[in-house]
Amino acid sequence: MTSPLQQKIKISGPSIVTANRTRDGAVIYRTSSHDWSVKLDDAAVVRTADDARALLTDAAADDLGAIGPYIAPVDVTDHGIAPGNLREKIRQQGVTIDLLVSA
Repeated sequence: MTSPLQQKIKISGPSIVTANRTRDGAVIYRTSSHDWSVKLDDAAVVRTADDARALLTDAAADDLGAIGPYIAPVDVTDHGIAPGNLREKIRQQGVTIDLLVSA
């Protein structure tokens, strides 16, 4: 079996490294200061596969307090960072989120 760090990493836009905290299951984000934060706006945003791999490798090596780190897409706007897909919106906001419904 190939480990996630040995697999080819492809990103198509701004991305972050996220995981869950082991003590309470909270969604956490890897920061540029090599820590974890529960605030998405604190996350280190990467834009290249090499930067994503380095951040993921760093997160995986620091297995204190986090489980299952992986790379996730984000949207970066003037208002901050937002989850880049539905899965990450659900992880961040919980199972109850507002969805756009077409009329």
